[in-house]
Amino acid sequence: MDNKVNFKRLGTMIDCSRNAVMNVSSLKNWIDILADLGYTTLLLYTEDTYEVENQEYFGYLRGRYTREELKEIDDYAFLKGIEVIPCIQMLAHLGQIFRYRQYREINDCDDILLVGDEKTYRLIDDMFSSLSKCLRSKIVNVGMDEAYMIGRGKYLDKNGLQDKSGILLEHLKRVSEIAGKYGYQLTMWADIFITLAGGAYNINDVEVPDWVKEQIPENTSLIYWDYYSTDYSHYDSQIKRHNRIKENSWFAGGLWTWQGFAPHNDFSMRASQAALCACRDNGVQNIFFTMWGDNGGECTPFMLLLSLYYVSCLTRGETDTEVIKKGFAEKYGIAFDDFMLLDLPDTPNWADSIKDPDKYMLYNDCFMGVFDSTVRDGDAESYKICAEKLSALKTNDRFGFMFDTMCALCKALSLKFDIGIKTRSAYSSGREEVKKLLPVYDELAERLTDFYYIYRKQWMTVNKPHGFDVQDIRLGGLIFRVRHCRERLCEYAEGKTDRIPELEEKLLNYYGSEPISENCWGTTVSPNGI
Repeated sequence: MDNKVNFKRLGTMIDCSRNAVMNVSSLKNWIDILADLGYTTLLLYTEDTYEVENQEYFGYLRGRYTREELKEIDDYAFLKGIEVIPCIQMLAHLGQIFRYRQYREINDCDDILLVGDEKTYRLIDDMFSSLSKCLRSKIVNVGMDEAYMIGRGKYLDKNGLQDKSGILLEHLKRVSEIAGKYGYQLTMWADIFITLAGGAYNINDVEVPDWVKEQIPENTSLIYWDYYSTDYSHYDSQIKRHNRIKENSWFAGGLWTWQGFAPHNDFSMRASQAALCACRDNGVQNIFFTMWGDNGGECTPFMLLLSLYYVSCLTRGETDTEVIKKGFAEKYGIAFDDFMLLDLPDTPNWADSIKDPDKYMLYNDCFMGVFDSTVRDGDAESYKICAEKLSALKTNDRFGFMFDTMCALCKALSLKFDIGIKTRSAYSSGREEVKKLLPVYDELAERLTDFYYIYRKQWMTVNKPHGFDVQDIRLGGLIFRVRHCRERLCEYAEGKTDRIPELEEKLLNYYGSEPISENCWGTTVSPNGI
């Protein structure tokens, strides 16, 4: 089978904005993999993590790519036949810059730029100018997604109540004109047009009004993004819907890196297969797969190599699972099913592979146990079994560091997962049972510490050091919290205190009957304010 894919562009988008900024060496490694698999495009999602001339606080202390680094990346990719397209933001998702005084005056509300203010457009001009000096591509993804509150802050104070779609088009026209000055063609996420028309993106069939469609600039293409379905008919209908807004929409799928520390190759492959079939049947030519880093960027994109290879095979016409598995093993020297172990335990207790609780149960508090009501017999044991399987793969020359990380995480979770249930049970049985639990807390603190150091090594191998300060705070706080809970249990076991009030509160079902999909550390670690 040759290396030619059946689309004009096939790419991946690396999220460099959620603390994990992949270092240049790792990006070159990623480019090598893309080129070898027949991909044509690398998209870098950088909200503020790239250097912009005249904007010294833009991406300050966030690991932003310097202009020299972007040139180095682009030059290397060019030699490999890969186009580097910047994915930036020119409306919403700019919350990180608004902490600085000079940007607050152009903050409409939330994380949204102030439309109509000339200082906003000077910033945007600087963005385009900087990119034009670093990257060859004449395509820029300007974002503009999820700006639900556009025009409802400072814009409202200045201009009164205006139609949100009209405000968006006012802004898009200005951005398009500035882009034209630098010879750029634009792409933007399409969801904003549908949500402002009163629809829920990818859920219902609300149509965008004709007057809106007619004002979308000629140099702007729309991107239909969708990561959540494994149903061909869903993608088929949504592609048609987006092409009614503007023809020749791009498609962005998802290789799931954004639901905690672990990848989700299984779901990514199933969703990608359905999406690619619909793209092929509808003549979509430009396709890429996002690899987001929501809430901390814990999962490295390299853990999705399996999905990356699978997508490459599908786009070249190979659909036989056994052929794909054999090809993966031959190319990378590791069995397909072994690599799949990075997805962590496959257990019927969880509704779907993208609901894997590795992150929220890691941070679930030992005493307050917001998620303890979800724990079932066998969950903790499944992590123990998975750790044993992963341990055998830690010596792999190329990928061992990832298996080492996931093995350490599973070892910690094999104790952490149900520690709250065991603690409440021991507390209700009396001081002697609590005393028996103290060695478990000691072992848990050791395993969490081991995971911290192994995970830190992975981060520093793949990413710039910026952003790991957040992991220091989260994992360090977790370890100290476990030790503190152990100390209080010890005081109770020795009769130095009569009660542990948190353990006397009734556990409630946090999510009711809904499947849990919780990736936010702040709402996971405590019911108190963070």
